[in-house]
Amino acid sequence: MSDPAFTIQPQRLRQLLRRLIDIYSPSGKEEELLEFLQSYLKRHGLRVVRQPVDDYRHNLLVLPTTDDIRLALIGHLDTVAAHDLEDYGFSEAGDAVIGLGAADMKGGCAAMVEAFVSLHQQGCTGLPVALALVVGEEEDGDGAQRLVKDYHFPWTIIGEPTDLQPCFSHYGYLEVQLATRGRRIHASLANMGQNPINAMLQLLLRFSHHLEGRRPEVVYNIRELFSSRAGFVVPERCEAWLDNHLPPAAAVGEIMLELEELLARERQENPHLDATLRFATIHSGYQIPEKGALAEALKTLYAKYALPWKPQEFRSHSDASLLWAAGVKPILLGPGQLEKAHAADESVSFRQVCLAAQLYLDLLTTVGSGVS
Repeated sequence: MSDPAFTIQPQRLRQLLRRLIDIYSPSGKEEELLEFLQSYLKRHGLRVVRQPVDDYRHNLLVLPTTDDIRLALIGHLDTVAAHDLEDYGFSEAGDAVIGLGAADMKGGCAAMVEAFVSLHQQGCTGLPVALALVVGEEEDGDGAQRLVKDYHFPWTIIGEPTDLQPCFSHYGYLEVQLATRGRRIHASLANMGQNPINAMLQLLLRFSHHLEGRRPEVVYNIRELFSSRAGFVVPERCEAWLDNHLPPAAAVGEIMLELEELLARERQENPHLDATLRFATIHSGYQIPEKGALAEALKTLYAKYALPWKPQEFRSHSDASLLWAAGVKPILLGPGQLEKAHAADESVSFRQVCLAAQLYLDLLTTVGSGVS
């Protein structure tokens, strides 16, 4: 077990997690949760810095007394929109904590806050470590982008749901917008022109067949598909948004070129096709070697708590991509399972949240002792 001088308080952590989940904080509307957490951190003796992100929202930072930050713990406070606005709050079933954001990633945020509160209240101050609670991760990552504009640190732990397995590798991400256009005419005359929805469905089939055949390693998802609302007519436009998650070493540029060439061939074969493709977001993946003082410190902690050491690749997109592009080395490590994130019955093991908080606390004291 850990040194009794540096232990978390599970009951305090449970109460904090309950409050975080009960406060609705979808991307862009995190203000109430920010106010609560700022008061909570101050009430427990921590000095909090508000870093503006836009006119209404900000990141919350707990910084060391010097400019030397060797390690930052980072969590995002926003969630996706609620599946049911009447039923998104905290509930329990045995060890499972259920509610919107429980896994992604209010469980991780609560564990990080508890680690810093415990560190401070047990008299361990002045360490070169920071806490950053950011906004906007589920949309465009504006909180993380603002964070790295003002601060730099060589390493970060991000509390995404990894089932408490460290992720030194991260998938890349391509967000694609496809649009098709046609002529708005009465629905009874649909066979007299190009229907943008029909054209889009054919394009999506071509894209999916290409990726399944040539790039089976790509995780391809049609996230949105909609047309202009026009009543009893052929719509003039159809639009689709595609998520493409790419393994860390995937050739992002080659895949982009293949998709552009595919659309060009479709246009050549069908001169009446009016379609465009746009890459709205491009994030390359990365791989960090499992070497160095921080990796060794984590391995030591895993042995201490008899946890299996099974590093994984993080398969989703996250703020880690933005941090990596800014010169920070992110390791993703948090409670919860990715497959439960964004689900209608999202949940996290409270036992795992407690263990995450203790691991974070131990890691903070280890870094403070000279590991960097």
